[in-house]
Amino acid sequence: MPENAVTHSNDSTMSTPEPGLRRQVMSTSDTLMLVRHRMEAGWVGQRHSHPHEQMVYVVSGAIRLAMQGESYDLRAGDSLLVPGGVEHEASASEASEVLDVFTPAREDYR
Repeated sequence: MPENAVTHSNDSTMSTPEPGLRRQVMSTSDTLMLVRHRMEAGWVGQRHSHPHEQMVYVVSGAIRLAMQGESYDLRAGDSLLVPGGVEHEASASEASEVLDVFTPAREDYR
């Protein structure tokens, strides 16, 4: 089995890339990456873009994702696709957990 093929959910392995946001890189390969994010209520992420396609799945809570002049309110069970190269930003109106899938894998997260 490839390295990083199995990762168990473990809060102690989460990093804190910015205040109010925790991150755990889970299973990953060169072409695909699964990342778990936990956001505190009131967290607002910086507007950014990256060349990776990103699928967002809201496990719990509620987030708002803005891109291309539109805002999308997402709750548990909702998902959204962010195309590569598109500027976007997210915020959490309540404590939230999100799974993000990136393709290709993000080298800056390793």
